[in-house]
Amino acid sequence: MEIAPASDFTAPLTVLYHDADLVAVYKPAGWLVHRSAIARHEKRFVLQRLRDQIGQHVWPVHRLDQGTCGLLVFALHKESCQQLAQAFATQQVQKTYLALARGWLLDTTHVDYPLRPEDSAPDAPPQDAQTTLHGLATLDWPESYDPRHPSTRASLVLARPHTGRRHQIRRHLKHVAHPILGDATHGKGPLNRWWAERLGGQRLWLHAHALELAHPRTGEPLALCADWRQLAHVPEVQQWQQMLRLPGWNDLENLPPSCGVI
Repeated sequence: MEIAPASDFTAPLTVLYHDADLVAVYKPAGWLVHRSAIARHEKRFVLQRLRDQIGQHVWPVHRLDQGTCGLLVFALHKESCQQLAQAFATQQVQKTYLALARGWLLDTTHVDYPLRPEDSAPDAPPQDAQTTLHGLATLDWPESYDPRHPSTRASLVLARPHTGRRHQIRRHLKHVAHPILGDATHGKGPLNRWWAERLGGQRLWLHAHALELAHPRTGEPLALCADWRQLAHVPEVQQWQQMLRLPGWNDLENLPPSCGVI
């Protein structure tokens, strides 16, 4: 499989939703949400690009890791920022991610495993963290990575974090022995490289797919989605769909319609 090229730095961001109070965009993999003192060499920032693209100031209300692609929301004024930030901080937003993980994760697993902040002192107390993991489909790749097994397994996992700890989904999948493929921090380097050769390139296979929240002004339910059927032009979506067209997949009919393979 030859992986689709990375997102073009010069291309406009794809806007998924826009009203007077908030805007949702598709964040390409490899982009930072905003400038950071610890990443001075980086040049791709969603906040600055979006501000220039729509011609007004935007406020970040949540974060995605640099390697994660998908749905990202910004507020368009201070009142909306306060409402949205509070909703994320108090777990009033339902978040849905998709991940390609090692091995077969079958059925549904609720992970209740406290996490210590990664940049904290070794004796810092861990924080409550809960994630629901649901195995959507399984891949039985006909080559062997481990000589003890005739083939190599992977899973498409739907993850719903109920708390907002840093790297929570990545750390919880590692905790249940199903690390995300391409995760250089919490996965296995040799296995990541082995899969990268077969998937056409190195990347973190984690996608922020959907959010459900109350609208910050009206309070009405708002469902936002990085619907793959509407994002055929996005390189990362092309990569996901190329991966799902590989031989050896089972149960792809379990995917939600928004993951329809083009």
